[in-house]
Amino acid sequence: MSIQSDSSDLTGQLLIAMPGMNDPYFEMAVIFLCTHSERGAHGLIVNKVIRDLSFADILEQLDIEGDDAPPDLPVCFGGPVEKGRGFILHSSEYAVGQRDTENDRTQRVDDRFSISIKVNVLRDMVAGRGPKQVLVGLGYTGWGPGQLEAEIRRNNWLTCPASSTLVFGHRMDGKWEAALASLGIDPLVLSPDAGHA
Repeated sequence: MSIQSDSSDLTGQLLIAMPGMNDPYFEMAVIFLCTHSERGAHGLIVNKVIRDLSFADILEQLDIEGDDAPPDLPVCFGGPVEKGRGFILHSSEYAVGQRDTENDRTQRVDDRFSISIKVNVLRDMVAGRGPKQVLVGLGYTGWGPGQLEAEIRRNNWLTCPASSTLVFGHRMDGKWEAALASLGIDPLVLSPDAGHA
């Protein structure tokens, strides 16, 4: 995922997969859109945990040690693109500072959310200096120009505002239902056919 500053109406919003999504990657997925513009869109799935990988495993692989690592922080499957690459979605109060380089950057999505590919965020987390809210993901989702808009017109996705509580909540089971509930929608009344819920 290239971190860029382009934004449009859906940047910082959630995509909610409609029932009937035939792609196992996206069935009942909730995706936080980090960027959305005429050039395409990128996001992270925020409700699918990688069951056989822990946050402690990632810290060990990166040789990062510290006393303040959150022991129960799940690692999400962010999407099928670049599945081995890590992304850190976090609250925007955290300022990375002067250590940015061309390949080690943080992007502010809006006044609540930022996304980073910085290992330094993880180092700051285990040292007790990290962001207040964090979601760690491997891989990302991506769409080319006009592709996401076409999928929304085909009734593949609903969109809704992103809340920090929903995005950063560690309980993954129920996020899809909670995202629908934020729109006042009961999943049982949704139809996978084109139209409105």
